[in-house]
Amino acid sequence: MNLEALPWLILFLPLLAAGIITLFTLHHQAVSATLSIGAICAGFVLTLALIKFGGWDAREVSVHWLAVGGFNVNFGLKLDALSLMMLLIVTGVGSVIHIFAYGYMRGDSGFSRFFACMSLFTFSMLGIVLATDFLQLFIAWELVGLSSYLLIGFWFEKPSAADAAKKAFITNRLGDFGFILGILTLWFWCSSLNFTDISHGLVDWKGPHWFLTGAGLLIFCGAVGKSAQFPLHVWLPDAMEGPTPVSALIHAATMVAAGVYMLCRVFFIFTPEALTVIAWIGGFTALLAALIAVQQNDIKRILAYSTLSQLGYMVMAVGLGGPTPAMFHLTTHAFFKALLFLGAGSVIIALHHEQDIWKMGGLRKKMPVTFWTFLVATLALCGVPPFSGFYSKDAILAQALHAHNYALFAIAAFVAVLTTFYMFRLFFVAFLGEPKASAAEHAHESPGVMIWPLRILAVASIVGGLIGISELFNSLFVGAAAENAGPANVFTQLIEPFQHTPVAAFGGLIAVVIGFLAAKALYTKAKNDPLPAKLGALSRAMANRFYFDEIYKATVIRLHDTIAAIADWIDRWIVEGFCIGLVRGGTDLTGRALRLVQTGNLQTYAFLFVLGVAVVLWFVLGR
Repeated sequence: MNLEALPWLILFLPLLAAGIITLFTLHHQAVSATLSIGAICAGFVLTLALIKFGGWDAREVSVHWLAVGGFNVNFGLKLDALSLMMLLIVTGVGSVIHIFAYGYMRGDSGFSRFFACMSLFTFSMLGIVLATDFLQLFIAWELVGLSSYLLIGFWFEKPSAADAAKKAFITNRLGDFGFILGILTLWFWCSSLNFTDISHGLVDWKGPHWFLTGAGLLIFCGAVGKSAQFPLHVWLPDAMEGPTPVSALIHAATMVAAGVYMLCRVFFIFTPEALTVIAWIGGFTALLAALIAVQQNDIKRILAYSTLSQLGYMVMAVGLGGPTPAMFHLTTHAFFKALLFLGAGSVIIALHHEQDIWKMGGLRKKMPVTFWTFLVATLALCGVPPFSGFYSKDAILAQALHAHNYALFAIAAFVAVLTTFYMFRLFFVAFLGEPKASAAEHAHESPGVMIWPLRILAVASIVGGLIGISELFNSLFVGAAAENAGPANVFTQLIEPFQHTPVAAFGGLIAVVIGFLAAKALYTKAKNDPLPAKLGALSRAMANRFYFDEIYKATVIRLHDTIAAIADWIDRWIVEGFCIGLVRGGTDLTGRALRLVQTGNLQTYAFLFVLGVAVVLWFVLGR
């Protein structure tokens, strides 16, 4: 088998599907969906074949792309434990989401366009995963931004969807500006953009330490935008305006994970000072998002803020010197968060696009498959053993203890309490009790094309923590033997956290118990939310997302509008009115004056000619 051809096929099949759909099959919905789903499913199968026959060993395949002076660029694909596992996540979880989308989007007027955008997004994300250098990474990075703009604003006739797409695009550009500055800074010192060359060059780094710290923080700006970390977190919840499969794709395995993946890919560039900043940004984002999620009532927004919080966990783990726990949690999170969003989509379709959890209730009997799979995902997200989220979250808590950062450990444990609280708040209100609206009374289970993806992801959410994923990433980041990466003894994996770091394991379990008991006491039989009366102003602040949008509107956006108004005044009255007006007026007056001598009288022209000759002779001879 020609293994070198497989990664190229995996990368370009989605792009080929997007091109064919756009050019030829927009009016053939079944064909368009088949092409898009077939491309990503084929990518998943080819990735399995690549791992089966090529193993997890690190290697690169590349071709020469362009040369500008002495600057040569190769277009290559980097294959190692990190990129191969990420390939499995993107193609595997992406395949399930694509299949679900076939049922969810059926009947939509933009059905084919949707799948063309999904395939373009998949190609862009695979470009990030397989990039061998910063130039390739940045091009794919921007393509992800473009395709996410198209998907978030898919229903562009809705003003809220169009605004959300613009907000996501512009906010990400702010982070990307810092990202490109960091890339240029590294190129200036290392004379290369290739990851391997830069890592080798930094071994003998002789430049100023602060300069490398600054370059690392500028690179981190890109992750702040893509992975929606504070203070650029505001775009992610609004991205819920896109179709639910888009939310699952963006919030589970792909776009928001790109920032964390990038941090782990270039982990070697970060100094201890940069890692400290990264850790605290991640910890604060996790806490902030969890607090906001407690008082959200839209089922998709609750899950969106949950994603923000879990991304904060991952970024915090990277900052604590733990790329392995970060990637482990990214992997398990892809399973259960995709399941949560697809489960939410199943509920939304059954309730005729109702998203307020206080208009749901009683769905346990109406939608049994959605109920049980959603419960599995909830338990995994909360960190209940033996579900996958317990092991990856435990790895992050253990990393905080290992780094002796007890403040971030306490924050992470408190976030675990809040996570369990708001997820079981959602679960109790939406699925248990009596129906709270007529839509819930007449709900029914989704069709097979939508519930089979839920079953598949439920299995992954259960076993995802027990298949040796963390050992696989250890083989890359801490130099453990690659042959040790892979399926481990199930019983050993089950009890390993309690043997390795019992404080973290039992601390995580205590957090789950506290959060569950609090949610059970408040929401088991609740017909409306009791928290606003208990928390008062704090509840209103959480419900209004701590007024970040209002603060940005009153400060950053107003400052921007003021500067734009001043620039417009200068352009209209000084540049156009005075400078251009002066030139235009002078030209006009000169033209009018010269027109006076154009009399059409031959004697006048002869006189002026003689006068001109006389003046010239006076200047030449008279001096």
